[in-house]
Amino acid sequence: RDCAIDGYYDLRTVQEGEPSPASDAALRIVRGIELGHIFKLGTKYSDSLNAKFLDESGSEQPIIMGSYGIGIERIMACHIEQNHDENGIIWDRAIAPFMVHLISVGSKSKEVIDTAEAIYSDLTGAGVEVLYDDRRDITPGFKFKDADLLGMPYQVIVGEKNLTQGKIEIKERATGQRTLVDRGTLLERVQALVS
Repeated sequence: RDCAIDGYYDLRTVQEGEPSPASDAALRIVRGIELGHIFKLGTKYSDSLNAKFLDESGSEQPIIMGSYGIGIERIMACHIEQNHDENGIIWDRAIAPFMVHLISVGSKSKEVIDTAEAIYSDLTGAGVEVLYDDRRDITPGFKFKDADLLGMPYQVIVGEKNLTQGKIEIKERATGQRTLVDRGTLLERVQALVS
């Protein structure tokens, strides 16, 4: 009698396993993280700054402001949390810092060094983002472990043994699949993988 009631609502905290209102599935309660945000600021700041625009009729109107943010570091952290194995990160191609991790194995071999340098030039010249491990004082095992830890989508491995046969090894980080390709077709193969 003292006020008009527009509606009645069942407001409570849902429990794990209850039916979803949108489907037949049971509700799951999981933790989340804010990756981005939007705040409507309205005219609070534009009024105090006297920030205005002219509308279609030529009248001054206060600017309606908003604040928009995205957490790049949070996106990366969430991605890593969801995409890793016991050896390290497994970057998705869409957000990987580099598409290819180029690894030279056999640092004392001039042919390996020269071939790896040429591959680096070919790939970067074609617009492929490459992380090049040309460290000469590190054993191959450490380089491979570091490459898996960093987790770029593809590893291109230049080694003395395969190079004597004119081959370069490509390893897909996500699956561990290794493929030997002819040196002459490497650029084309990598471009097909990363496109």
